[in-house]
Amino acid sequence: MIPLSVPCLMGNEMNYIADAVLNGWVSTAGGYVKQLEHNMSKYLGTNGAVVLQSGTAAMHLALILAGVTHEDEVVVPTLTFIAAVNPVKYIGAEPVFMDCDDTLNIDCDKLEDFLIKECIKTSTGLQNKLTKKIIKAIIVVHVFGNMAQMERLRALADEYDIKLIEDTTEALGTYYLKGTYQEQFAGTIGDFGAYSFNGNKIITTGGGGMLIAKDIRLLEKGRYLSTQAKDDALSYVHNEIGYNYRMTNMQAALGVAQLEKLEEYIEIKAKNYHYYEKALKEMEGYKLLKFNDKARNNYWFYSLFLQKDSVNRDDLMSRLRENQIETRPIWKLNHTQKMYLNNQNYYIEKAFHYWKNVINIPCSVNLSTEDMDYVVQILKG
Repeated sequence: MIPLSVPCLMGNEMNYIADAVLNGWVSTAGGYVKQLEHNMSKYLGTNGAVVLQSGTAAMHLALILAGVTHEDEVVVPTLTFIAAVNPVKYIGAEPVFMDCDDTLNIDCDKLEDFLIKECIKTSTGLQNKLTKKIIKAIIVVHVFGNMAQMERLRALADEYDIKLIEDTTEALGTYYLKGTYQEQFAGTIGDFGAYSFNGNKIITTGGGGMLIAKDIRLLEKGRYLSTQAKDDALSYVHNEIGYNYRMTNMQAALGVAQLEKLEEYIEIKAKNYHYYEKALKEMEGYKLLKFNDKARNNYWFYSLFLQKDSVNRDDLMSRLRENQIETRPIWKLNHTQKMYLNNQNYYIEKAFHYWKNVINIPCSVNLSTEDMDYVVQILKG
């Protein structure tokens, strides 16, 4: 089987994990936790970082720190993994679903249209005319590692005084090459950035995530909340509801080793993407969706668009699976999920089109040229 996306462990992983074990630091205390936070902060050029148990935990904390309450709403994309949306409900707030554009990222034209036409500025914030709730935050997901339109999103968030949360779980290493945010990484432009180190991400800690914030005071508040909100650890005094969200030293040891290889992995992912792109260029019925040309994207996942009506997505996936090639469709659109059928959505059109006509094809760092040639051969039929 040629897998869709699996970890690449070709560095110091065993050395660092063995060191953590031999020294007995395997839980949430230990030097590798601090080292990973320092190394990530240095890589991204941020004022700090808090490593956590998952990207979902980072999203949850970001929403809390953004001041979202059960009385508020959060604008979210419908085309994304549901982990970007569910934390809104953890707080008791409600999501408002937005369409995607041709990059699969949130549609900024429709978002701006919604903010202008469907909302009104009040003394307490931007109010949704339909629900009378305050729009407290926007969640933008850099889908498959492709930089979203952050210049527009940052401007809209500032104009309407809305917190901007970047779900960067798929986009570690993506940064702008030009424009207002030249050389700034995905996750560092919004008020908060949430990252994931799940097993299928470009680097992994097995499970795990990370939170960053522009305001260092809020970042430290996030650290406090992630460790059960300890005000006096010796006497077990807790003055707020906290969470058991901290990363273990074992996971962090793996992450330190993985981060050392990140730039090499991105180079390989980009090279493989362009190899596929060239091989598919002359093939009728298929094309790879492009990445943002203003950014150095991390090319995490490759999106194969089925251009011919005669090509059925599910039939094609079955044929590939029968030939030992793992693929997957885009996630079921979140506004169609059972839990969210009654939530507001705003003129969602393109998301349906891409949901029906896009699959992800194998893209692991350790993918060989022979593997890619075989995938292309099977696609030809």
